[in-house]
Amino acid sequence: MNIRDKYIKIILYCFMAHQCNASVPKPRNPDNQNLSKNIIPDDYIREIRPPTLRGEPIIVDFTMRVVDINSINVEDMDFRMDMFLKQQWTDARIRIPEEMFDYKDDSVTLPSQFFDSLWQPDLYFLNSKVVEIATLTHKFSSVTLYRNKTIQYSARMHAIVACQMEFYHYPMDTQVCPVSVESFSYNNKKMILRWTAPGVTVSPELKLLQYNIIQPLVLQQTHALTTEKNGNYSRLVVLFKFERQIGHHLIQTFAPSTLVVVLSWFSFWLELDAIPARVTLLVTCLLTLVTMFTGLRTDIPAVAYVKALDLWMAGCMISVFASLGEFVIVKVLQGKYSEFKQKENERVMAITPWTNEYPSNKRNSCLITPKVGKYGWITLFWKTEKGKIKIMWKEIDRVSRIVFPALFTLFSVMYWSILIIGSRNAGNTKGKIVH
Repeated sequence: MNIRDKYIKIILYCFMAHQCNASVPKPRNPDNQNLSKNIIPDDYIREIRPPTLRGEPIIVDFTMRVVDINSINVEDMDFRMDMFLKQQWTDARIRIPEEMFDYKDDSVTLPSQFFDSLWQPDLYFLNSKVVEIATLTHKFSSVTLYRNKTIQYSARMHAIVACQMEFYHYPMDTQVCPVSVESFSYNNKKMILRWTAPGVTVSPELKLLQYNIIQPLVLQQTHALTTEKNGNYSRLVVLFKFERQIGHHLIQTFAPSTLVVVLSWFSFWLELDAIPARVTLLVTCLLTLVTMFTGLRTDIPAVAYVKALDLWMAGCMISVFASLGEFVIVKVLQGKYSEFKQKENERVMAITPWTNEYPSNKRNSCLITPKVGKYGWITLFWKTEKGKIKIMWKEIDRVSRIVFPALFTLFSVMYWSILIIGSRNAGNTKGKIVH
């Protein structure tokens, strides 16, 4: 092959490569500035609300998709929520060029920067502490335009929302936390907010550690009088009901404390001669309950009212303390009984020489075993109609084996019945309140 043929091949190759590149269509890269000029007319003022027929208020539709709820903080009384928000309204002032839409499409999605050129509903969360648009390399938001001049703004947001919590029924409490949305500048004569289907939804994958989200969620559309802004404003409210899971507290609190109370009843079967064992058992049970309940107080903030858990703590500690008090009483009665018997024996020994002519059975019957033995006003023992002697301190121990478990069982039944009914009624009542 000579040099001329080589040059010819090179020229043909370059020509074919140029034709191939020219035949490939280049992607359209629209200029955002030109796009904005095509959609927004020159006389468009984004600070002014879009006009409506007969001066009616503009309708702003609102939806929310909750993807995560975490950090339910009882100390600061707030919780963090990640969500997708959608706002939708109609602005008749904008232009919608047909060349923007693909074939058979009724909408087109534009960059989020385009939203800054449009009028925006100045919506805000009334009870939020922090609200931010989620970002990675850019803000997760977009603007969608429809052929009928409807504008839809979507954004991924996270917010820290304040919630006034109550712990009367803790640990079976239900916290009702409202999330309220309102316009800052436009009253209900200028703007109406409304939930549009599906309203507020919660991701089915959402799982909370200590709570269950009660569904369906309560949605409200109200007109609230705002004294700070001197007018009535359209307001959207969604009530999140967080029902505390009782399983953790059953295992960590109620079951151990019940076992400690049951353990204290074993002292009724111990003889009074085993003083160290009986005292050690009761004091250990009492200290165990004190230590257990002291640790539980760190889980919730200190409040000025009595919680349901406080009543359970008091019931368990009173039961163990009553067992300790029972031991003291029977120990005192045993001492008085022994002192009484000793005096009776001394009196019998003193008069025995004068009663030798009597049979021993009559002498013992008359002098040693009276029908009732008292120490002052305290009855130490008595004789039944069948002639059986009942000693007071032994009878108290015997009766305590039945009375203490029966009273604690009655307390438990009443406690759980009132707690379950009260917590349900409280959750239903708070769920109907408009905040």
